[in-house]
Amino acid sequence: MRIALNITENIQEWLLGMMSETAANYMAMVIVALIYLGIFSVAGLFLVLIERRVAAWFQLRIGPNRVGFQGLLQTMADALKLVSKELTGTDRADKFLYNLAPYFVIISSLMALGVLPFTKEFQAFDINIGVFFLIAISSIGVIGILLGGWASNNKFALIGAMRSGVQTISYELSVGLSLLTMILLTGSLQLSEIVEVQKSGWLIVQGHIPAIIAFMIFMIAGTAETNRAPFDMVEAESELGAGFHTEYSGMKFAYFFLAEFINMFLIAAIGTTVFFGAWLSPFGITESVPWLGAFWFLAKTLILVFLMMWFRWTFPRLRVDQLLTLEWKYLLPINLVNIVIMAFIVWQNLIIQI
Repeated sequence: MRIALNITENIQEWLLGMMSETAANYMAMVIVALIYLGIFSVAGLFLVLIERRVAAWFQLRIGPNRVGFQGLLQTMADALKLVSKELTGTDRADKFLYNLAPYFVIISSLMALGVLPFTKEFQAFDINIGVFFLIAISSIGVIGILLGGWASNNKFALIGAMRSGVQTISYELSVGLSLLTMILLTGSLQLSEIVEVQKSGWLIVQGHIPAIIAFMIFMIAGTAETNRAPFDMVEAESELGAGFHTEYSGMKFAYFFLAEFINMFLIAAIGTTVFFGAWLSPFGITESVPWLGAFWFLAKTLILVFLMMWFRWTFPRLRVDQLLTLEWKYLLPINLVNIVIMAFIVWQNLIIQI
């Protein structure tokens, strides 16, 4: 089943009336890239502001309230400050890898953003291995963290980078297996098809208790994979200064900082797409109003983002041994048993449909 919701194709068709096919293809890529760069930067700034507001709410503080109305321009002021900061680094750092590392992190996040279906009509690339692509491309970001920590010639940055490698590789298993559990229900890796299957009920409903378990594991492992508290062993400000990006300043630091928030959005968006029907409204109440799809997608995603922020400001940081014990002794075995149970449900056709 092929569902047409690729904005790249629509832009190409529009451009073909004004230029040759080759030029239209290249121009469409440039336009789509600019659109997603805009989404990337705006979403990053918006999520930073939300994080600070949520932190203030949990800690009974006021939060940003000076720059702009109710502090809405605070993150823009912070971005301008980071742009104006001097780019510093250590003398004996590997300059090429040191400068390259932030781009690994930010480009992998941007590429993952391109395959997410925001609405039925708004998706840059609808590929038939969408879930596999997301898992694969998200693992590239850790290369940037490892390069940044090693190339900085700083022992604290190196420790943070090594922790990142251990943590990301471990928790990617649980993220992948929890998604695989839900793919058993759909029989497809294509994100648009996964959404279409959910017109008869979100997958978290269709899959009974195993789907709920898979969602819980996905959120825990996804939070760990984005290096957020209580799994922020990679940064660990109280131990390592700032971890892998200790020696970064200005916009290079901003790239790492922004990528963390975009990765949080990506995990929430993947969870929304796979478990909660992406742009589909509850019980189909607004299916006759197509433009509301974006509202439902963003509303569900922001609820999951809030859940991840709730984790951060509630639980204390784990030790590295506790972090690895949670994955290898608990989440991974539960995931494997859960997949077997889900396979039995699909085999016996015990799926709940609304």
